[in-house]
Amino acid sequence: MDAENDVYDDMNLYITQESFIVEPNGQNELLIIGRLDKVTRVQAKTTQLTNLRPTRRICGILGSIHLLSCDYLLVATHRIFVGVINNSIIWRLAGYDIIPYIPNAIQRSENQAYLTMLRMTLDTKFYYFSYRYDLTHSLQRQRELDNKTREQGMLQRADRRFVWNNYVLEQFNCDKMERFQLPLVLGFVSINQVQINGQTFFWSIISRRSIQRAGTRLFSRGANDQGHVSNFVETEQLVEFNGQHTSFVQTRGSMPFHWLQLPNLRYKPRPRLVPGKDHMAACAAHFNSQLEIYGQQVAVNLVDQKGAEGELEETYSRLVRELSNPSVRYEAFDFHYECRNMRWDRLTILIDRLTHEQEDLGFYHAFVNGNLVATQTGVFRTNCIDCLDRTNVVQSMLARRSLTAVLQKLGVLHVGQRVDEASSAFEAVFKGVWADNADLISLQYSGTGALKTDYTRFGKRTKVGALKDGKNSMIRYYLNNFADGVRQDGIDLFLGNYVINENEGNLLPSPLHAQHGWRYFAFPSVLLIAVAMFIITMTYPAEFSTENLLFMLFWGAMIAVSATGILHYGVEFVQWPRLIPPISFQPA
Repeated sequence: MDAENDVYDDMNLYITQESFIVEPNGQNELLIIGRLDKVTRVQAKTTQLTNLRPTRRICGILGSIHLLSCDYLLVATHRIFVGVINNSIIWRLAGYDIIPYIPNAIQRSENQAYLTMLRMTLDTKFYYFSYRYDLTHSLQRQRELDNKTREQGMLQRADRRFVWNNYVLEQFNCDKMERFQLPLVLGFVSINQVQINGQTFFWSIISRRSIQRAGTRLFSRGANDQGHVSNFVETEQLVEFNGQHTSFVQTRGSMPFHWLQLPNLRYKPRPRLVPGKDHMAACAAHFNSQLEIYGQQVAVNLVDQKGAEGELEETYSRLVRELSNPSVRYEAFDFHYECRNMRWDRLTILIDRLTHEQEDLGFYHAFVNGNLVATQTGVFRTNCIDCLDRTNVVQSMLARRSLTAVLQKLGVLHVGQRVDEASSAFEAVFKGVWADNADLISLQYSGTGALKTDYTRFGKRTKVGALKDGKNSMIRYYLNNFADGVRQDGIDLFLGNYVINENEGNLLPSPLHAQHGWRYFAFPSVLLIAVAMFIITMTYPAEFSTENLLFMLFWGAMIAVSATGILHYGVEFVQWPRLIPPISFQPA
């Protein structure tokens, strides 16, 4: 990327009564944002800063968003060094500020709720950015960009699927401000300098989470009419060695048809197809776009082949079969059944089945001087029910196999040598990075770290890992039922899926005011009183009597009745998204 297209990386922010003024250090232009008229313009620096002192240093402009009281400017204030890819530094967002255009605007309670949602989304771990390197495109897609596109600014040529602040950046309608717009990618980045057989090279992982159908675990499932799927993540494995670059891309995403698994206080809500929807149209739209972007598709489905998941597996299999596209191959593998009793060595059965395709799809390989050696002609598209735990295990195994082929071709490995046998130190790094990738992708979608990461980290299932999985499962249960509604609202607000109407709370009802029926208050109150009285009845008397026993039976029955009522009317006790509710029901 030419230096004249770099995003500015070090700036002073001046805040006056009339405007925000952004001064890139060492440059002769300013970005001026009107706080009253909201007009944004880039001007040559002359006397605008006379007698002004900078309010603070910033490291990026993230965008602008309109809430109830006024507009707000979003700026990056702190960053953490991650590493270097292709001579460009990659940073992690470590701090931000949300600054009101009108400092003394009347603050309504609803506006504070929106600010809380916005901060919750921006606090998600982790956002990454670079001032020079395009994190949104794989190496192969970067090469395929035409010269005209390469000369555009970072945001203008980015893959918008992965720009999480795309909506708030587009609120600036101003010429020549490309160098002030800093795209953010949500996902995972790890850059490592490693050594095998005395050869030093860089090995990196970049996971990019899509903004299309973005959301939380149980509120975002399946596909929409456009073929966009939930929890779509592109993961790229890169190697830089001796003036050469290689890239191996995989994708994950929810099963591409209309299905739901809405929370209802059950530990594992039953997934179901959405009636009345055109599942084939959604599936076809999804694979058509994937074929255009990535080439051949090998759809690896890891869900259970019995029970509720089995119904989804049958639907997916039938849709791909009816699609009749020779560039889409379907491979089903019942992960839980095949690996029952901790027989995770049986995963080699699946990898062996995919060996031929992996050799055919290959990987991207080019020299720094531009000479092309090979391209990747397709991807493995892996999914389980969440596209988290089982998916990451399989993706890490495919990545290890690809890395062996890459390092053999680059001459780092000897002929016939495998990467997991060549260096125990690198194997530990490899397992740790892929486990970290699993944890972060899972945290962004489900609210907890991934399950089954002990296999990824140590190559086997452990009892400690099983206990950790149990802990994370319970935390997931709580978050998915009682906390993810507001988290989904924050995502929809930040991505522009929901646009605030200025008349909310006045001429129009506010979506933030939830309506609850009598059961929402009655059942939990009765349950708490019954539990308290049951405990008192058990502990207070010095000796039990028939009267005490009757009291215990009565309060025990009240506990059972109220708990049963809560579970029966579970959907009324779930914290639902309020901005774009997935369902509509009238509370009693």
